[in-house]
Amino acid sequence: QVQLVESGGGLVQAGASLRLSCAVSKRADTTYAMGWFRQTPGKEREFVAAINWSGGSTDYADSVKGRFTISRDDAINTLFLQMNNLKPEDTAVYYCAADSTGWKTPLLTRRSGLEYEYWGRGTQVTVSP
Repeated sequence: QVQLVESGGGLVQAGASLRLSCAVSKRADTTYAMGWFRQTPGKEREFVAAINWSGGSTDYADSVKGRFTISRDDAINTLFLQMNNLKPEDTAVYYCAADSTGWKTPLLTRRSGLEYEYWGRGTQVTVSP
């Protein structure tokens, strides 16, 4: 089973930046999609961004477009989420996830998170006003 470990979260002020990392236990093949999701206590899990591991195609939630960038480094088996101009509403636990069925999953289904088989434990991001 693929294991995912997130890191890089912290406490920052609005307008600051953070870079989250997700270490992957094995190198993903061409069928994998990787994603970032977030969750706040009392709320449903929310899609943030996704990437096709092999091809680099990306998808973003409207709330983070223009501010967040998802990327990966195959050489070190690591997924990244660069978060710029952070807002208090970005406060959440951020989770890394892997989908072995890959980019062929319909867009809305992929955004729902239902096709992601593997999940990390999360890293806390807190943005103060």
